[in-house]
Amino acid sequence: MRLKLEISPDLAALMQAEIAAGEKAVTAAMRVAGAGLKSAWRGQITGAGLGTRLGNSIRLATYPKGGESLNAAALVWSNAPVIVGAHDAGPLIRSRQGFWLAIPTPAAGKSTRGGRITPGEWERRTGLRLRFIYRRRGPSLLVAEGRLNSKGRAVASRAKTGRGLTTVPIFLLVPQVKLRKRLDLARDAERAMDGVPGRIAANWVDRGSSGM
Repeated sequence: MRLKLEISPDLAALMQAEIAAGEKAVTAAMRVAGAGLKSAWRGQITGAGLGTRLGNSIRLATYPKGGESLNAAALVWSNAPVIVGAHDAGPLIRSRQGFWLAIPTPAAGKSTRGGRITPGEWERRTGLRLRFIYRRRGPSLLVAEGRLNSKGRAVASRAKTGRGLTTVPIFLLVPQVKLRKRLDLARDAERAMDGVPGRIAANWVDRGSSGM
């Protein structure tokens, strides 16, 4: 008597199909989670009034680049980590040299390189000298003798008689500044991670059901 054992369906094939379904489910879940986190961070940044340029510094990469894997991952980061991190943490900012932080007034204008102008750049640009005024109460000042143009910027006086010449505050001097916390990136990251298991399970069930 000859006995022959046949297992139907093929268990090896079933296991392989299940692994493939898992790879697709995990990869799809991580891609959705990564895209959602990138969108949430960009929304936080622009919603906080920090501009679309800084918002667009948030980038996304998913792994593997092609195909599916049970070890799929998504990486979300910023190309401007110092700026984004500062608004996320709300740190106390002090001068590196231990002196004053110079905060430009509207009369100072903007830097030609973009962002805030420094006292040195302002003097080179205007040809005027800044003068220090110490104040016991409130911030001390860097002022210049000049006039305000039609845009409210301090410039050198053209009048030889000194007509229209005035003392204009150009910079406020403070020992430190507490940057207001304007972002909560960890909140969105936690939400994205919390949603991953449910997405994996839903994708796995859907794919398994469609394949039956």
